[in-house]
Amino acid sequence: MCAYVLLADDDPKQTDLIRRYLEREGHTVGVVHDGRAALEEARRRMPDLLVLDWMMPRTDGLDVCRVLRAESDVPVLMLTARAEEDDLLLALDLGADDYMTKPCSPRELVARVRTLLRRTGRTAAPGSAPATAAGATAPAPVFVVGSLVVDPARFEVRVDGRAIVCTPGEFRVLEMLVSAPGRVFTRKQVLERLHGIDRYVTTRTVDGHVMNLRRKIERDPARPERLLTVYGVGYKIADIRDETPADPRAARSVPPADRGTGSRAR
Repeated sequence: MCAYVLLADDDPKQTDLIRRYLEREGHTVGVVHDGRAALEEARRRMPDLLVLDWMMPRTDGLDVCRVLRAESDVPVLMLTARAEEDDLLLALDLGADDYMTKPCSPRELVARVRTLLRRTGRTAAPGSAPATAAGATAPAPVFVVGSLVVDPARFEVRVDGRAIVCTPGEFRVLEMLVSAPGRVFTRKQVLERLHGIDRYVTTRTVDGHVMNLRRKIERDPARPERLLTVYGVGYKIADIRDETPADPRAARSVPPADRGTGSRAR
């Protein structure tokens, strides 16, 4: 596994230690020491992953995360001395994909980088994907539910033909739900799905991801038609037969033969 990791932290000793551990893993590492430089470097050479300190001069990590999330889906691992749950939720709401408190173990950080890269498809670890009899990598299925399309292999989401940018955590939740339209997934099941992406995952984290997804895939987030709450149980993606597309032609995304399940793999 090899990737370009951008490390943004104003502590030279810490950045040097983390850089050496990441390079031992086979990654190329860029280092910057303030938020403005992090934005400039990320725009100049889009990294596969950004390790981002919260408190930095010129521009803090939260502002960097907010700006980059509006421009790209680069995975962000936030580093901070803040350990309160509200701080964690704020970072996740702004688009961070994982969160580590200082002082942190460099070995654990490398493991979390490895997990984020694997789950977001930025790089592939040997043996991480199933192989066909001929030795080729088997393609991941593409899920289609009405006008909602989720492509795990490309890490892409489209609604009514529009590309939607999701964080890895949001994508993981959506992928789980669209894999079985109409099925209700409990919050506990979604929590288990998020382990390895969100470090301090709680039911509030799940609800936050769902809220963000509704803003992105629903015509009216206050009156969701696709991503539904089953009160006291969990969440589900409405079966195509329960969905009223914004454009009647959107229903053609799923052939009649597949209408029974509401999703198909191609």
